[in-house]
Amino acid sequence: MGVSGCGKSTLGSLLGAALDAPFLEGDDFHAPEAVAKMRAGCPLTDEDRWPWLDRIGLAANAAVETQGRTVIACSALRAAYRARLRAAIAAPVRFILLENSRERLLARLKSRANHYMPTSLLDSQLATLERPGQDEDAMILNTDADPAALRDAALHWLR
Repeated sequence: MGVSGCGKSTLGSLLGAALDAPFLEGDDFHAPEAVAKMRAGCPLTDEDRWPWLDRIGLAANAAVETQGRTVIACSALRAAYRARLRAAIAAPVRFILLENSRERLLARLKSRANHYMPTSLLDSQLATLERPGQDEDAMILNTDADPAALRDAALHWLR
């Protein structure tokens, strides 16, 4: 979990491979209208996000039922979004918040090609982000580390 450009897809794909688990890219579950809205520089609202979270939850639950586990890359910025995902998935759900400085995130976003998320939306995501509370099963990683080191730290925590 985390804002755009934090490395969710990179770490998620590495974890999926290491765990022999399906990897679900949250961006693939956005409605075309939501993608168009973001592409135009408009932040998503809760009303935009609820159906997206429901689609991710359904897909994750199906993957858990057939494969035993799954790894998801999803912003899950607010505690309510994480609770909604937990409610949809009939297995324990753990979150890894990937974070970095605003400057580093902006640099990453500027270097991405062919992605609909403009750099102008980073501040709205940072404002929306609610760091996981102590009551949530979550780990926080700073993404200055090498992706393989992040994967190894996450695997150690997950096991």
